Amino acid sequence: MTTRKNTTLGLCAVALLAGCASGPPFIDQAQPEALAIAQRRAAFEFNCPAATTQVLSRETLQPVSFRFGVERAEYTIGATGCGKRATFVVICPDQPGSTCFSAAGRDGIL
Repeated sequence: MTTRKNTTLGLCAVALLAGCASGPPFIDQAQPEALAIAQRRAAFEFNCPAATTQVLSRETLQPVSFRFGVERAEYTIGATGCGKRATFVVICPDQPGSTCFSAAGRDGIL
């Protein structure tokens, strides 16, 4: 009986530690890639390699359906450079092998 109890406690401890070792949330992991994509898009659209970006807002979007779809991180990123500025929406699916993509944004002149 004692051996079974010790085994159960050991398994619980391993499961608890494995949950803690999973790393940062997906939204934190994807943010550098989202910023890089927005910066490349801004550099191209502004014709300005020195364009800079910053995260204005971010949120985790749940799948459209319980059975289908994946969780996604959505970032609104502001970009400025060479007298221009714009906002870009970057979506990053939480799915192995997927990459972030930039959706339509709004632009303006400083």
